[in-house]
Amino acid sequence: MGKLVLCSFISLDGYVEAPNREMVLPKNSPDLHRYFIRPNIERGGVNIYGRVTYEGMAAYWTSPQAEPKEAAQLTATPKVVFSKTLKEATWANTTIYRGENLREEIAGLKRQTEKDLMIFGSATIGNAFMSAGLIDEFRILINPIVLGAGRSLFESGHERFRLKLTGAQAFDSGSVLLSYERE
Repeated sequence: MGKLVLCSFISLDGYVEAPNREMVLPKNSPDLHRYFIRPNIERGGVNIYGRVTYEGMAAYWTSPQAEPKEAAQLTATPKVVFSKTLKEATWANTTIYRGENLREEIAGLKRQTEKDLMIFGSATIGNAFMSAGLIDEFRILINPIVLGAGRSLFESGHERFRLKLTGAQAFDSGSVLLSYERE
């Protein structure tokens, strides 16, 4: 049974998106793909998204601009979208969950795979899972940009919890990957 892992990009001042809901992506670089994108795609036994992130990921990874090998792997991996509003999933191997009981749903998904459950982006889902105490590992890629405002990955509404640093890596793009597990 794998872990529930939250993977996210954030600005240096802690925002996952700018005030206009624009996601601020890190500079593309070979080491970003080698040490962050590919490993996280390979770790995923089930990929978890909120509706907004799912729609963006589906649009990109099914487009001609996407890296073919990574796109094929993401398409083949089972995907779960936690959404009360998404009517239809258009990306292959996608199931919509309405989020009735997060603990039961995550426990069931963990039983389905030996690999990890990967949450990519999805601040709303990430915060809901944090509030429920379900996230086992955080893999946060800090972008060398200050937004000044926006949406925080760590919104209020959950209790304090401590984390243990399990890895840190600087990339040639200036981004830094920090990996933490719950203490």
